[in-house]
Amino acid sequence: MKLTDSNFEKLSSGDKPLFVDFWAVWCGPCMVMDPIVEKLAAKYSDRMTFGKVNVDEEMNISSQYQVFSIPTFMVFKGGQPMDAVIGAVGEASLERLVRSSLDGAAGAARPSS
Repeated sequence: MKLTDSNFEKLSSGDKPLFVDFWAVWCGPCMVMDPIVEKLAAKYSDRMTFGKVNVDEEMNISSQYQVFSIPTFMVFKGGQPMDAVIGAVGEASLERLVRSSLDGAAGAARPSS
């Protein structure tokens, strides 16, 4: 899903966590990571929304969240960034980001004893 100024706030504040891939057309490492992001989106789309921000087209979003290096992967919940990974980190690291964000989202919803 393409994320823009017009839909970013609504999606980042949605019921499901939002995984954001900050990328650019000219970024080689971004292209290397794209199939990995697609694979994770297929696996976790029932519990997490996946979207992409083209940093050249959506400079307001990337500057608001201080994205200075790409690829950057960020997970949002309740409109706020929860966690981030910078760089072409590979599938295992990216899946850890997704899983820890989902576990954290689930854990935050549990009442304390």
